[in-house]
Amino acid sequence: MKENQKPEVWLRGPIPHIPPLLQPVAHALMQAVEELAVFSAFFPADLLWEKPSGLASVGFHLQHLSGVLDRLFTYARSESLNENQLAYLKNEGSATLGDETYESLLLTFEKQVAASLKQLESTPEATLTEVRYVGRAMVPSTQLGLLFHAAEHTQRHVGQLLVTARILLARQDR
Repeated sequence: MKENQKPEVWLRGPIPHIPPLLQPVAHALMQAVEELAVFSAFFPADLLWEKPSGLASVGFHLQHLSGVLDRLFTYARSESLNENQLAYLKNEGSATLGDETYESLLLTFEKQVAASLKQLESTPEATLTEVRYVGRAMVPSTQLGLLFHAAEHTQRHVGQLLVTARILLARQDR
């Protein structure tokens, strides 16, 4: 570990107000925010939608991270997706406004993580094994299954984003 670098979030102890069984979910989401911040000050906007070797773009990953958290946490509340969520899903991976930046997409993700943490705070542990349904097909899961999947899915996309961003930045430096 580099000098003055903090330990990973999960090694810093419990997050206040988050139920003990949901600490790993909160830790993973907070870690994602920290890891993505590494490029916030300098990732070039012209590389945001590049797809090196056909990989998903950095912009897609940032949009998808926000959208999937919103959707999975909606299902965890035992709710269906609304029209705005469905429209967001349809547009993931495209420069919908044309003026997106890494920073603006990261800010959207940070806000979604904050909303997710608020939901975790108010989630009674006694409800974690209750059945929840996913999507129009109503695939059964549990509240804990959805929240855990939200955490691991987030970490998977963060890893992919970091690798793609490094590939793009290395190409730019040549």
